[in-house]
Amino acid sequence: MTRRLGILLESGGHARGHYALVVAAGAAALGRAVTLFATNRGCLLLAESCPLLDDPREVAIIARGVAGIATLLEACAELGVRRIACEAGLKAEDLGSLVLAPGVEVAGIATFLDAVGDGQVITL
Repeated sequence: MTRRLGILLESGGHARGHYALVVAAGAAALGRAVTLFATNRGCLLLAESCPLLDDPREVAIIARGVAGIATLLEACAELGVRRIACEAGLKAEDLGSLVLAPGVEVAGIATFLDAVGDGQVITL
């Protein structure tokens, strides 16, 4: 039986967004079924043109040999990480017109909790 992991991202900051992807990619690489649920400003991570790529921290971590957000987003997609933008979070932050990356679903917390079931949930 595959262990399920849910990652709840509520922050729009680079550090939390980056680490949500690190955890998601790492767990998926180990064979876990991973669902990344972004809400509020965390939804920015799942935008087609992710604004976190322009954060100065992104350049710094890549220069230090750490995988950046673009690399991790690609890895998560390839590893089958389910990515969900919270419908209510998009509305709450007035991000309803945000163009999401291909493969990103828009759904609510019930969909996330159902996907994770009795698995582990990490909140960032």
